[in-house]
Amino acid sequence: MSAHKQRAPMAAVGSYESILPFKAIGLDVVIVTEENNDAVPQTLNKFARAGYAALFLEEALYAKFTEAVDEINEYSDISIIPVPNQSGSMNVGLRTIRRNVERAVGMDIFGDK
Repeated sequence: MSAHKQRAPMAAVGSYESILPFKAIGLDVVIVTEENNDAVPQTLNKFARAGYAALFLEEALYAKFTEAVDEINEYSDISIIPVPNQSGSMNVGLRTIRRNVERAVGMDIFGDK
């Protein structure tokens, strides 16, 4: 029996420019274009059902499909992490962390919004 533990896979979903670095380090990637933009919720579900540990999702897509992300977070162990694109951060990650902590603790422990 091997002492080497199998790691859960990770993926990235977003525009070509935003996920290219993730492809370079060996993550599974899905490039989103205007033509396949509406398939993002199904793509997220596919990765969640396949047992992926983490999915890096471009912030603009995270913001657009927040409902789908929240639904997946309810039934799955996958961590969906918003990442900025080449234009810079939209602060989606900070808002998400604040919302999740507030839901878990019952109050905003970070102070002023």
